[in-house]
Amino acid sequence: MRKAMAQAPVGDDVYGEDPSIIALEKKVARLLDKEAALLCASGTQSNLCGLLSHCRNGEEYIVGQEYHTYRYEAGGAAVLGGIVPQPLEVKADATLDLELLQRRIKVDDPHFPITRLLAFENTHAGQVIDLSYFQQARQIADRNALAMHLDGARLANAAVASGNTMAELAAPFDSVSLCCSKGLGAPVGSLLAGSHEFISRARRWRKMVGGGMRQAGIIAAAIDYALTHNYQRLAQDHDNARWLVDQLTELSLDHDIQVSATPTNMLYVTLPNQPMAAALQQYMADHDIKIPASQTLRLVTHLDATAEHLNHFVYHWQAFLRQSTYND
Repeated sequence: MRKAMAQAPVGDDVYGEDPSIIALEKKVARLLDKEAALLCASGTQSNLCGLLSHCRNGEEYIVGQEYHTYRYEAGGAAVLGGIVPQPLEVKADATLDLELLQRRIKVDDPHFPITRLLAFENTHAGQVIDLSYFQQARQIADRNALAMHLDGARLANAAVASGNTMAELAAPFDSVSLCCSKGLGAPVGSLLAGSHEFISRARRWRKMVGGGMRQAGIIAAAIDYALTHNYQRLAQDHDNARWLVDQLTELSLDHDIQVSATPTNMLYVTLPNQPMAAALQQYMADHDIKIPASQTLRLVTHLDATAEHLNHFVYHWQAFLRQSTYND
């Protein structure tokens, strides 16, 4: 990857003159079966440019309470675009209740913001949402003249786990954000994809929010390498997560610890009490493993988490459970 970055031809991307970025944007547009794509510095920036390109000041997007575009992106759409979020609770299967969503679409009344967009995630918390669900949501969107945006930060994981292509999973959406610095392993960067007209608007927003980059072809080269070489190997991360689930489940049976699996590279561990969580954090820190002092832990496998690392974690997990200092 670093060799590809070093050898990348570059130009000025603000003027559309970086050949590596041009090639990457065309490649991602093809992968997602959209007309065009736009390289952004981060998933937060690509989602923000997407929301700003769909909605105007005083308009609304309907989104999951725990979805990234509402909860974890500092309220950028509201602060910078005057866009009103209408959050809904996320169900256990990572979806939104479509009947409730339908009821939350505002009628044309000057008392209300104008509902303009439905915003989803796939994956969410490691869970893959079935394509048929989004096809149902698309029918609701079409009946109400709404657009649909997908935060596909881990869309590649969803595709590998489901057996669908990324283009198939992206088909119901007007715009898609694809993050390449997570499981795919690029050092930085996300892409926003959609129609030519949509991406033209997003390009202007990207410049406005400080995302106009110059010789950023070195970033594009890293992402291109990741998409070419690291896509299929995501299945290995999923296998590693399942292995870790099996190991932790077996070791934790007698300790009132719950281990939950997902179809992708995430698993969740729920500890019985806060004293145990604090003790576990300290014990793991003493053995060069960094975790939060939280009763619920999210563990994510990825290409830099080797078998040696996973075995190291499991070994010290077992060693911690053999002691009793957390029981008080």
